[in-house]
Amino acid sequence: MDGLIIDSEPLWRKSEMEVFQSMGYDFTEEICIQTMGMRLDTVVKFWYEKLKWSHPSIEDVVQNIQNKLIENVSEFGNPIEGVIETIHLLKESNIPIAIASSSSFKIINAVVEKLQLNKVFDVIHSAENEENGKPHPAVFNSTAKMLGFNNENCLVLEDSKFGMLAAINAGMKVIVVPENGKKPEWSKEADRTLSSLKDFNLKQLSFS
Repeated sequence: MDGLIIDSEPLWRKSEMEVFQSMGYDFTEEICIQTMGMRLDTVVKFWYEKLKWSHPSIEDVVQNIQNKLIENVSEFGNPIEGVIETIHLLKESNIPIAIASSSSFKIINAVVEKLQLNKVFDVIHSAENEENGKPHPAVFNSTAKMLGFNNENCLVLEDSKFGMLAAINAGMKVIVVPENGKKPEWSKEADRTLSSLKDFNLKQLSFS
C-alpha cells in the first residue's frame, strides 16, 4: 500500500522525522529510508537498539508516529500515478486483488477512506496481525490463503526492498515499482521493474 497505492513514503518520513526530532534526534529522510517497508514497531525497535532513549516508551513512539501519519495522510495523501487505472483494469478483468501491508489496520483504513477505495479490494490484511513483518513472508502467506490462491499463483506489486524480499520469500512473483521511477540495485532481484504503474498491463501477469 505505502508507496504503491498512496504516495505515503514521503509522509512516513515526514512523520518519523517530526516525532524523532521532538525527542531530540536529528532524523533526516536518508535515515528514514534505511527502514522503508518495515513494520512500524520493528522500525522503532530498530532505532531504540541504536539510540537507547529513556522515554517515551517504544509503544508511545509507535503510536505518536502512527497518529502523525494519519494526520498527514488526511491532509496531504494522494494516489500514486497510475494506481487507480491499474485497479480498474484488474477489477474489470475479474482478477482478485488485495492489500497486504506492513501498516496497521488503522492506517490502512485511513488510506482507503482518503482515496475512496473502500469497496475495491477482495481482501485487506495487515502485518500487525502477524508474528513477523516484512521481509518475512507471513503477511503475503496469509493474504494468499484469504484470497483462496496458492502462493505460486500470486503476483505482488511492491515499491520497497523489504516488501520485495517478503514476496520472494513467499514464493510469489513480484513486480517492483520503486519510488520516483528509480531502479536501485536491489530491484534486480524482482521478476520485473517498472518505472511507473502507468506502464503496467495485463500481459505482465504472465512470466512464461
